Amino acid sequence: MTSHEIDYHIYGEEMQYVEIELDPQEAVVAEAGSFMMMDTGIHMDTIFGDGSNQTQGVMGKLFSAGKRLLTGESLFMTVFLNQYHGKRKVSFASPYPGKIVPIDLSEYGGRFICQKDAFLCAAKGVSVGIEFSRKLGRGLFGGEGFIMQKLEGDGMAFVHAGGTLARKELQAGEVLKVDTGCIVGFTKDVQYDIEFIGGIKNTIFGGEGLFYATLRGPGVVYIQSLPFSRLAGRIYASAPQGGGQQRGEGSILGGLGNLLDGDNKF
Repeated sequence: MTSHEIDYHIYGEEMQYVEIELDPQEAVVAEAGSFMMMDTGIHMDTIFGDGSNQTQGVMGKLFSAGKRLLTGESLFMTVFLNQYHGKRKVSFASPYPGKIVPIDLSEYGGRFICQKDAFLCAAKGVSVGIEFSRKLGRGLFGGEGFIMQKLEGDGMAFVHAGGTLARKELQAGEVLKVDTGCIVGFTKDVQYDIEFIGGIKNTIFGGEGLFYATLRGPGVVYIQSLPFSRLAGRIYASAPQGGGQQRGEGSILGGLGNLLDGDNKF
């Protein structure tokens, strides 16, 4: 194996974290901000990119980091190396309610495509890059579902899904239509594209966006019920404007109550 072979255990239900057990000189790479806790004897270091091209000199490191920059991620990742003479453990937490999905890349032909913000951590040696699209429609209209990350290698990787997770096994030629933000990831043989919903009423009044993703089998697809963009949008819409206090969602008066509470100035 080119990737480090790691053991793991996932704890929790709605707010999960993954505990990874490292043998001496084994390492795991993770996105900044996902670290939760670790045993003594583990050395933490910041590296360019994902660490998969560290032996290829400066250019290899820059190329690895540049792929991440194209997806909007940081140039740097954090590597946790067990320098102790025995087994040590390090844990990484989910950024918001949902599920952590373990992906054994050796079972999926060494490649898995996922949302750009779904990646949590992986065994050192796993390459984290960008999935390029050759179709113009995906680039112009794909939105949040267009910029995908590509995980390559033969080790374990962990991705995060918001809300409830659905795993679909598509047969050859079977098509699944999905909101672009609800895609967590899929195996390398799944063909994906962006399709216009159509219809003047759907376009103006539908409220679900103008496009959705079509996924064609064969392969495995992971779908999330709560994309982070949807969660953030609801939080922002419910946030008090101008520093005032809201009366709550159950208020009958709603906005009228805010006008009558004496805090608004004309």
